[in-house]
Amino acid sequence: MTTNAQPDANTQSEIISAKQAPSASIQQLGRHGRQLETRCYGDADAPLVILLHGFPECWATWREQIEPLLSAGYRVLVPNMLGYGHSDKPKRIADYRMDMICDDVRAVMRDAGASRCHLVGHDWGGAIAWWFGIHYSDELLSLSILNAPHPRAFLSQLRSSPQQLLKSWYIFFFQLPWLPEWAIRLGNYRMLANAIKNTSTPGAYQPQDWQQLNEHWRIPGALTASLNYYRAMLRHRPKISGKAIVSAPTQILWGEKDLALTLAMAQNSQQRTDNGRLITYPDATHWLAHDKPDEVSERLLEWLSLHN
Repeated sequence: MTTNAQPDANTQSEIISAKQAPSASIQQLGRHGRQLETRCYGDADAPLVILLHGFPECWATWREQIEPLLSAGYRVLVPNMLGYGHSDKPKRIADYRMDMICDDVRAVMRDAGASRCHLVGHDWGGAIAWWFGIHYSDELLSLSILNAPHPRAFLSQLRSSPQQLLKSWYIFFFQLPWLPEWAIRLGNYRMLANAIKNTSTPGAYQPQDWQQLNEHWRIPGALTASLNYYRAMLRHRPKISGKAIVSAPTQILWGEKDLALTLAMAQNSQQRTDNGRLITYPDATHWLAHDKPDEVSERLLEWLSLHN
């Protein structure tokens, strides 16, 4: 099922929009040497939701979604991904392979005492969530992806489209040693801030968002670790066997104004699911959780309730 969410459609629910995330228990969860700094909310026996952020963000990507999920009776875990925040920061580029980070997320779930979860991911968090769905669908109650293509859909578009190659220039720039880190740190991390400002809806990021991001960018080792995702992507890309179909119930939420990823990728990704739906937003960008916080919360609650 594909739905186009028109900007003026009256789809708002009675969800309370969380302007400030509720207080959390912060725990280091996962495997030895690869633990993730995780904000934990809710009752231990409630259905589990894990929210995965992308580059160059942090756990606070999901600031507006935490309270609605809690109010609906879910347990919510929001990790800083490997290398981000105060999560562990392995030194080797190979340690940032997609399959290894997926296993880190599985370890967080196990460490929290759960054998299945609802998994939600955006950007790199979405790529990890896709990998989880490809290989461990039986451990998922549901999968929700925000502006992140299925790995096969991304590679197919990258190989066949010179336009997509141009859009993905930064992936190749990030392969260089030390120079990307040096360039990004110039002007108080101006490159990262401008990358978000120039590709997001004006006003979507609030002052507290910029404060959180700047604090996280400055943590020693975090910048190199976040770039190592891209370096591992080209140097240590694990193979995907078979058709890579995701059998877990999967919804894809997609801002059509994404300047780096095309709508065709979203459509191709939906075709790689057994039970999937695609909802697109013509007036939203890559940063969908910020552009449409209430709508994203509503769609998550709807999808999760169907698959508890």
